Amino acid sequence: MDKKIGKVTHYYNRIGVAVVVLSGKLKVGDTIQILGRTTELTQKVHSLEIEHNKQQTVEAGQEVALKVDGAVRAGDVVYQVVET
Repeated sequence: MDKKIGKVTHYYNRIGVAVVVLSGKLKVGDTIQILGRTTELTQKVHSLEIEHNKQQTVEAGQEVALKVDGAVRAGDVVYQVVET
């Protein structure tokens, strides 16, 4: 079962970073899935930053920069993959 934890608001393709507004908690090492009209990407969280400061854990309501392994688009939904 996957849990919706955020939405992509911007993607910087030159550096491979997505800006995500979170509706749930996220930490480095979590597995996420980003889904959209043309996007289907599953990866581990490698790095999280808020205003250029590295974070290990981020909370709901925060806007975070997330290094992604492929192209994503504004409006794509971010899910946390929950192992059952």
